[in-house]
Amino acid sequence: MSSVPPDPSTLHPVAGQPRVVLLKPLVTSPLIDVGDYSYYDDPDDATAFETRNVLYHYGPERLVIGKFCALGTGVRFIMNGANHRMDGPSTFPFPIMGGSWAEHFDLVTGLAGRGDTVVGNDVWIGYGTMVMPGVRIGHGAIIASGAVVVDDVPDYGIVGGNPAKLIRTRYAEADIARLLALAWWNWPTDHLTRHLRTVMSGTVDDLEAAAPGR
Repeated sequence: MSSVPPDPSTLHPVAGQPRVVLLKPLVTSPLIDVGDYSYYDDPDDATAFETRNVLYHYGPERLVIGKFCALGTGVRFIMNGANHRMDGPSTFPFPIMGGSWAEHFDLVTGLAGRGDTVVGNDVWIGYGTMVMPGVRIGHGAIIASGAVVVDDVPDYGIVGGNPAKLIRTRYAEADIARLLALAWWNWPTDHLTRHLRTVMSGTVDDLEAAAPGR
């Protein structure tokens, strides 16, 4: 068995499975930042993630996805460019249709946004989830399939539904603080490789004992 960790710059990390792509080597937009080993799974065209799964992304807001995140088929990020005016009788964006209507383009620019959309490290986002603009999803969170995430998700929270609500947290508050302090996703790859079984199936105590420098 190989002792060499997988290469985070490999586009298709799973042999014979083109439906799985690592996002960091895939994305080209300067408005999207993805950490090592975060992947997207889609049987149709996983490589079209930037155009099919990140929608209305005209900037300047950014989409930030941490390390070791697992994104199920059909996960979509709705960005601030989807906003329409709601302070007048009509929400229709007339100026984008061109012609003489374009003279009023100021009516559709500078709309209030919620800022960057940020996904922490080690986040599992289930099939068909929709993440709305400006949401911040904490480290270690799990998003149930089909959820519509409209509000921030706490670290190690499990949310589901439309709109998504907190079902429970994965750990007690004190253990969550310990996990955040350990931040295993920032461990050197060689050290992480040696302690992979602990990271995947150990207790918080086990993880603490395995931390670098212990």
